[in-house]
Amino acid sequence: MSKRVAEELSLTDKEVSYQIRYDATTSSKTIIKFMTDGVLLRELAGDFLLSRYSAIIIDEAHERSLNTDILIGVVSRVLRLRAELSEEEKGKISPLKVIIMSATLRVSDFTENKMLFKIPLPVISVNARQFPVSIHFNKRTPKIDYVAEAYKKVCKIHTRLPHGGILVFLTGQNEISIICKKLRKKFSNIQSSSKQYYQEQQSMNESFEKSRENLTAKEAIGDNEDEPETFESQSDDTEEEEGFDNDESEQETAAPLHVLPLYSLLSIQAQMRVFETPPEGTRLCVIATNIAETSLTIPGIKYVVDCGKVKERQYDIATNVQSYGIDWTSKASADQRAGRAGRTAPGHCYRLYSSTVFHEQFEQFSTPEILRMPIEGVVLQMKAMNIDTVANFPFPTPPDRNQLRKAEKLLEYLGALDENSRITELGRTMSTFPISPRFAKMLIIGPQHGCLPYVIALVSLLSAGDPFIKEYQLENLDDAAPEKEQRKLKKREFFKVQQKHAGLDPTSDIFKSLNVVGAYEYAGGTDDFCEKNFVRQKLKVLRQIITAGFIDQVAIRKGLVDKSAASFSSTRGVAYATMWSDEDAFIHPSSVLYHGEPPNFVVYQELQRTTKVWMKGVTAVQPNWLSKLGKSLCTYSKPGNLPIKHSSTTKNHKDVEMISFVIPSFGPKSWELPPVKAIARLVNGRWVHGKI
Repeated sequence: MSKRVAEELSLTDKEVSYQIRYDATTSSKTIIKFMTDGVLLRELAGDFLLSRYSAIIIDEAHERSLNTDILIGVVSRVLRLRAELSEEEKGKISPLKVIIMSATLRVSDFTENKMLFKIPLPVISVNARQFPVSIHFNKRTPKIDYVAEAYKKVCKIHTRLPHGGILVFLTGQNEISIICKKLRKKFSNIQSSSKQYYQEQQSMNESFEKSRENLTAKEAIGDNEDEPETFESQSDDTEEEEGFDNDESEQETAAPLHVLPLYSLLSIQAQMRVFETPPEGTRLCVIATNIAETSLTIPGIKYVVDCGKVKERQYDIATNVQSYGIDWTSKASADQRAGRAGRTAPGHCYRLYSSTVFHEQFEQFSTPEILRMPIEGVVLQMKAMNIDTVANFPFPTPPDRNQLRKAEKLLEYLGALDENSRITELGRTMSTFPISPRFAKMLIIGPQHGCLPYVIALVSLLSAGDPFIKEYQLENLDDAAPEKEQRKLKKREFFKVQQKHAGLDPTSDIFKSLNVVGAYEYAGGTDDFCEKNFVRQKLKVLRQIITAGFIDQVAIRKGLVDKSAASFSSTRGVAYATMWSDEDAFIHPSSVLYHGEPPNFVVYQELQRTTKVWMKGVTAVQPNWLSKLGKSLCTYSKPGNLPIKHSSTTKNHKDVEMISFVIPSFGPKSWELPPVKAIARLVNGRWVHGKI
């Protein structure tokens, strides 16, 4: 974006710059700066007046991301403060101008929010340079297999309609891989010469555009699909379009389809391919997630196929369980998807659902991220800005009070806040890291034990996600190897590699990922890698550091707290009790601990719900670590008997101490931990419980 603006304004990349989390091109000559909302939030922590800026433009506000909502709330305060200071100190500081932009925005959340803006904001509507887009609904909505429906629709568009790019919206990488493979297989060979096909398409384009005004919505494509929900019969397809017939032989004259995937985990180079001109005589077909809704405009798109679904991470505040749910998108997002077809020419949007479903089951706008995601990182940033009472902050959409309390409690467990919810020095240091507070705590502890390089690698892995390809994606890696035996061989190799990298230490899934990164970094990871790099001696410390970062996500083998629970010799089927839920959780089958003896205590990176509640990113921990690393989560019994008395004399008085033992109880369910030593002092004839 900064490069494009610099070119259009005839400025240099020093004058129009950008800044993202780990990269920046800013200089003293910068006059326009593009940055992420997270970067600006961190600047606010050090310069609350945003004194370096005269105007702030917040774009894509309709996405209602967590950082954008917080940023708008903070900027609303900066606006008032800058206005007051400009009156008091004229000439020294100017008022701040703020522009909030979006293609589809629920403006009432901003204009009618008195806590946010005391005076209603002016709303300016600017008509976009948009070509007309014809919207076509299915008569019936597929209940399950919308991917098959999308595939059929693309085939019919390609074989029956004039030249023009196709953009298909699906929910995730797996669906995209499946349909890309099928389309490439079906339309890979040239049945007629590309040149001849191109000439035929040019002629069809001209005749189609001439008659376009006379076509109804139902006539925009072949038979307008509208297939039964079972997809087993096409008896309802009674309409035919003027100028087209239903002879499937039409596909024999179709040119190759230039099929490209588009999703966030693709490399930048792979994503940029959608902007390149497709090979001559081919039609561009991009299969994308909702990344293609607003963040970019793909040239040449004339047809949009919208499944109407979106995959979102859903978070249960009460239980900390995360799940990836596929549900209907919002009406605003559906309109954004349709608009992709009218950026460079008139277009068509084919919605794979009925108009009744659209009007009755689609929400007007998507749920703001702040209502469906953990917010401890944002709360820590706000505390670092000296916003002590977060509940009074002018959120565009206020989060649930319980959600705020839970975030503050977690920060207290991590040592970032004290018992009065005030930020500690540790918390201020943690807030300077652009990562989750859990990972920031791990990085701060790392140097104390000489493990910083390994902790950096661990945190990088935890932030980026699993480096291994998912098992279900294996058969999509090589379109030229469809045979069952070859796929079996590939899966066998996959599990062999998994087992190899799990050999570093079978007590933590995170070490498996650490090993593969180390193997890559050290050109293959030889057998003596651990010995040469002293990893083995540090593994225990690393496990303790991981435990410190996830001290509120501990699970205990259920048989230890419920004697009726079944016992198993391996982790398969072993239920674990978590701290905040009464629902059983299980170690995921991909874990290195899955086949061994079940550990008594584990910490986990996340809980995911599919057929069961699965713990992912699991590390085995020793119970005595919990009382040392999670003191704020422990209560203690009265000191045991058999004290050992020690006396020490000072100049003024004689101190008498004793060492005894107390039994810690951990977490809200009071799990009993091994006894720990406690020191008590004799004060006025009574023993006072002291240091543990």
